[in-house]
This record gives sequence, C-alpha cells and structure tokens, in this order.
Amino acid sequence: MKEINPLETNRSASWQLFSKAPMPMVTIFKTMDITNLVKMKAQGYKLNMLLCYCIVWAAHEMPEFRLLPVDEKMIQYDAVGVDVIVANKNGGLNSCDIPFTAGLAEFNDAYLQLTKNVYQQCENHELKDCMMIGTSSLIKYEIDGVINMYSGIFNNPFMIWGKYRTEQESVKLQVSFQFHHVQLDGLEACSFLEKVQKNIFVITGSNMADLSVPFSNIDQK
Repeated sequence: MKEINPLETNRSASWQLFSKAPMPMVTIFKTMDITNLVKMKAQGYKLNMLLCYCIVWAAHEMPEFRLLPVDEKMIQYDAVGVDVIVANKNGGLNSCDIPFTAGLAEFNDAYLQLTKNVYQQCENHELKDCMMIGTSSLIKYEIDGVINMYSGIFNNPFMIWGKYRTEQESVKLQVSFQFHHVQLDGLEACSFLEKVQKNIFVITGSNMADLSVPFSNIDQK
C-alpha cells in the first residue's frame, strides 16, 4: 500500500467535498436473495463464509475499493480482504482479516483456518496491506437494518446483517452497507451491492476459480 495524491484519482471531487465532513459515512439498506447460498450451506459450507466470499469478490472487481481515506491521507492498496467478528473461546470478541482469493475452496480453507486460530488464541488477526471490508452478523435476530457508529478512526466499508427469512420458495436477507463518501458515491455503492447479489446467484463450489472470467460473462439462466 502507498499514499497517493487524492486529487489525481477519480475520487478527487468526493475528496474535496467530503474529506473534512464531520460525518462522512453513508448507509444503504438492501434485501438480498440468498437462496443459492442456503442450498450450499446444506452441502457443508458456512453461510457466513459464502457471504463474505461474495462480498470480497465484488469489492475485488471495483477499483474504488483499492482507495481509502486514512488519517487525512488517501491510501492505495494492492489487494482487498474481508474482516469477520469471531466469538473466541473465552467468550470475548476478536476480529479476523481474511484475504481475497479467487477460488472458493482456497478462500474457504483460509476462512476456516484463520477464524479457528483467532477463536483459540483470543487475538485479532490483522492484514496491514489489504483494504478491509468489515462485516458483522447478528444471525439470531431479525433486524431491518443498522446504522453503524462512526468513530473517525476506521473509515473502512462495513456490512451488517441479521437473521434471514424464508418467503415461499426463496430466502431473503436484509443487509446494511456503510461506506465513506470519499471512497464511494451512491452509484458505486449500489453497483457494488448489485455485484454481491449477482455473485450470490452464480456461485457454486467450482465456478469461481478463474479470475479471467468476470461474473458479468457467466450465464445466469
């Protein structure tokens, strides 16, 4: 990662408008169809892992997620990752950063191993060289949405969801997506959420291993 001049990026206008804003975070709510992921959960995958994979893949495809305002500087990252909250063996909470990998099997292995380590060691696992997307799952509770706290310390994008619900033949999940307005405008944020949804529709245990095949080229019928 490296510091760059924000005025020489495509986020120049947003930097000038929002970098000094006292509350620069925006939250968008969206209901997603996760029927496909619940079917894969029945095959032995963790639902939270599958959601995180679809989220970080969508971020990987968008250049805006390589840029993040940090301490009044614009930082450019070479890679993205996703952070999950882990309930450790002592009853506390720790965070666990997981890097993006193209193949689902590889990501699943990293997710299981890293979260297991955090559970046992009761220590955070941090990746300094990745732009991290924070996540939090409140799977025991039915919620309509969350507006997260803005501390002024962490400007990373953040997604939160609760308990999914079944509607006839489909499974729906309401998510809240919080982002810094310097990093994303509303159009980019909505495009990101649409990419996450498309990823959910097409994901299988084997079709995500080739980075050269963008989701937009995969037949979704």
